[in-house]
Amino acid sequence: MGSLEMKNKYAVIFDMDGVICHTNPFHAKAFTVFFDKYKIPYTQIDFEKHMYGKHNSHIMTHFFGRPIAGNELKALEDEKEALFREIYSSKVETIPYYKEFLDDLKFHGLKTAVATSAPRANLNLILDKLSIEDKMESLLASENVSLHKPHPEVYLKSAKNMGLEPNRCLVFEDSFSGVTAGLNAGMKVVGVLSSHTREELPACSLYINDYSEINASKVIDLLTS
Repeated sequence: MGSLEMKNKYAVIFDMDGVICHTNPFHAKAFTVFFDKYKIPYTQIDFEKHMYGKHNSHIMTHFFGRPIAGNELKALEDEKEALFREIYSSKVETIPYYKEFLDDLKFHGLKTAVATSAPRANLNLILDKLSIEDKMESLLASENVSLHKPHPEVYLKSAKNMGLEPNRCLVFEDSFSGVTAGLNAGMKVVGVLSSHTREELPACSLYINDYSEINASKVIDLLTS
């Protein structure tokens, strides 16, 4: 099958945090500054169970020990995410070989997308620093969905944006809720082991530590097998 024929047939959808960039340590730093300000206790185990891969509504509600929603959630979320961007903006780099992998996908005519639970401002920061926005056919952030991972909405919307059936999309995810969202969307998932071991994730079609371990032809094999 030629590259142009392939172009309209298949897509790769990337989560962002822990998948394009290893941002989790910087989110943890932002949360420590934020929680210290509000005198909220936390432990590393708390972070692993209740922060990585979780939406801010879950995180805030868990750590504050009461429901956080509506305008209060928006204000607290904006404050914490601004802290994250301040800490991370001079440190943006990809998980090794991501850009080479992305270029290989584009060379082979696959569509590509980002589907993140993070706010659009975080997505914009990373797209801008890495200069990859023009390589994506769909970009969705937390503002674009009403139901967050593990609900499949963000992945189903991504497929729709690209004019593809879900079974023609391969998802790259690093968290339990994210992998579950991809599987719930009826997509195959590659687990990126940036924050979790394979034992801590639902069963994926493949696991990688970084993007030197995969290329476009392996992606096409996964999508067509």
